[in-house]
Amino acid sequence: YIYIRGEYAKEASILEGAIAQAREKGYLGSPLLGTDYVPQVYVHRGAGAYICGEETALLTSLNGERGQPTAKPPFPAVSGAFKKPTLLNNVETVATVPLILELGGAAYAGVGTEQSTGTKMFSLSGHVRNPGNYEMPLSATYRDLIEGKGGGMPEGRTLKGFVPGGSSMPILMPNQLDTGLAFETVVAAGSMAGSGGVIVVDDRTCMVRFALRTAEFYMHESCGKCTPCREGTRWITELLRKLEAGLGREEEIDLLLDICNRVEGNCL
Repeated sequence: YIYIRGEYAKEASILEGAIAQAREKGYLGSPLLGTDYVPQVYVHRGAGAYICGEETALLTSLNGERGQPTAKPPFPAVSGAFKKPTLLNNVETVATVPLILELGGAAYAGVGTEQSTGTKMFSLSGHVRNPGNYEMPLSATYRDLIEGKGGGMPEGRTLKGFVPGGSSMPILMPNQLDTGLAFETVVAAGSMAGSGGVIVVDDRTCMVRFALRTAEFYMHESCGKCTPCREGTRWITELLRKLEAGLGREEEIDLLLDICNRVEGNCL
């Protein structure tokens, strides 16, 4: 089963077309040579919930229930899709398998760093000349990605900061541009590599407004199961709206950080 977010209609259509081609060629729907096993691949379109990127929420959605995370145990390897033992992998991981088989494990591990081997896809967006999706060896740096592949800042603009791994990750500063793309080096720099969604911010950006836009997204996408997230994202958004409008008080900055600390790490 390939689970894909509902909004990705074009991508789902391409996937379904590829599966149909595989079925026509006999790779699917026919017994594997010398076995009784009949491989099948299905595309399951979700209803559009951000939370279903989390594995247990994905599984509850696939099982026909509301997409919300669950406590572990039971782990998916014991009870997952249709309550059966299930292995979950990101499609990016599955897509890498043919290359590993072609090159050999040792050769593939020779790319990247000792702890973070191979390559990773990075989605580069924001204030860069050439936004897009780039596959990079994990031995490269954010400078290689942003200034190299991305072409750097628009003319006359300077870097204010960048988000290294998706909008929920702590922002890194211009003097951290030479941080490696590897998971361990991003953690050492005070953030996380996450999904590889790199957002570049130049000197035109109001960081309060940037934080507000991000907070509004997470308030909207909260699945509502856990109190700290359900209530906390709303309070964070309301406080940032006051600050952005120039109506905030100095002590509300400390209150904002306190609420953030109560949300982080306290949800499923």
